Amino acid sequence: MNELTSTQAFWLGHLFHASSRQLPLSEYAEEQGLQLASLMAWEQRLVVQEMPVPLRYRPARFVAVEVIR
Repeated sequence: MNELTSTQAFWLGHLFHASSRQLPLSEYAEEQGLQLASLMAWEQRLVVQEMPVPLRYRPARFVAVEVIR
């Protein structure tokens, strides 16, 4: 792997931070004052450049419930 540019390191750092905090990218971007579209574009760009991009946190959308009668 080649050395990261400062721009790659900036965006990769944000992606790792969002993942480690288990925040959806939308919530993380808003909290950090980043454009969600830019964060997602850089995520894809880094994947294409074969950088070690962390898995995106995806909260469960549905919760299993048990109905007791």
